[in-house]
This record gives sequence, structure tokens and C-alpha cells, in this order.
Amino acid sequence: MTDDATTGPPTTDAVRIALVDDQQLVRAGFRMVIDSQPDLEVALEAGDGEQALRLLADHRVDVVLMDVRMPHLDGLSATARLTARPDAPKIIVLTTFDLDEYVLEAIRSGASGFLLKDAPPEEMLAAIRTVHRGDAVIAPSSTRRLLEHLVTALPTDQAPDQHDALANLTEREREVLMLMARGRSNTEIATDLFVAEATVKTHVGRILAKLGARDRVQAVVTAYETGLVRPGS
Repeated sequence: MTDDATTGPPTTDAVRIALVDDQQLVRAGFRMVIDSQPDLEVALEAGDGEQALRLLADHRVDVVLMDVRMPHLDGLSATARLTARPDAPKIIVLTTFDLDEYVLEAIRSGASGFLLKDAPPEEMLAAIRTVHRGDAVIAPSSTRRLLEHLVTALPTDQAPDQHDALANLTEREREVLMLMARGRSNTEIATDLFVAEATVKTHVGRILAKLGARDRVQAVVTAYETGLVRPGS
């Protein structure tokens, strides 16, 4: 296999990003947009999941943009293996609408969110910053529509356990989860509920623990799959 990885020198403050995609032109376009931002930098590139896992074992990054379809090791398998590591980076899965089932599986495997490959540059940059910050679900205009399509189109094999987990939530926690599912940030939820942002953070932490969710996106998927939040609501 030709090693088409690219690594860059570490900096102190910028969010370090890995680009994992088998199309070099795609990576070049993403790199141009990302490196134009003073707070972001592409630290690593890889052409498939196998190469990414090898390089990420030795290079620290904060966020990975991971394509789904790649040779040698696809993005789903790479995501599952990567998120199983201690101190794993956040992963944003790159997809198109015809890969819906794979996207949901990637999120269940631990990805922090997803982004359409043809999304405008500003949506990609916002997604990277949001996932790195960790206090909001990715919320470009396409995200909620895609999530709703996923959970209505696919069968669910974990619904009983998920319903049991929802039963353990307090009324306030269910309310916070519903707002999370609508893409609201902690600050926005605090404003909606007339409470302090620190209180919202406490609720979110308890929700994730009770649902066994790695992050907010996985909790939102549960909210849709169990019917707590319905498409179009």
C-alpha cells in the first residue's frame, strides 16, 4: 500500500484534526479550508482506516473526519476500533444520504456526529468546533433531517433496553434530552428552561450516564428511536 499520509508539526493551541479519506482531492479541499482558520490545523492525513489507526497510535489529534467507504479498512470498522482506545479523539463521519444505515452504525460505534460530504465549508468548520467543544450536537441544517430519516427508515434492535433507560430519567432530564434532540446547546437549553448553564451541564451528564451514551449524539439517537422525540416535532 502506498503511504499517502501527511502529518504536520504540533502547535500548542489549535484544534488538531485528522483527515481520513481515500480521495486525495477531497482531503486537499478539506485541508485548504481547515488550515485557513487560525484555531484549526490538519495534523494528519490517511487514505484508509488501517493507515489511520496506525498513524493515530503515535500522533495526538482532537477530531477525526472519517469517510465511510475506504479500501483496506472502512470507516465503520476504524471508528469502532478507534473509539475503543483510551482517550480516543472525537470522530465526525463523512457521508452522503445513500449511506444512512452506515452512518447510524458509526454513531452507535462511538462517532460524535456526522457531516454530509457536500456540506458548505462553514458547516464543516462549525461541526469540528462543536464536536471538539463537546457541549452541543452537530447542528448544520442537514443534521436533524438526516437523523429523522435514519430513525424512521431503520429497524431498531435495542429498543427494549433503551426504553428501560428512558424510564430512569427524571421529568426534567427528559425535557433536557428533548431539547438536545432539537439541536439546542447547553446555553440555549438554560435560556429555554430559565436555569443556570451549570445546571444544564449536570443534567446532561446524568442523562448520558443513565442512557449509557458516550456523548450527546448517541443520546439523541436514543431519544428518536424510543419515540421520545418524533420526526417533525
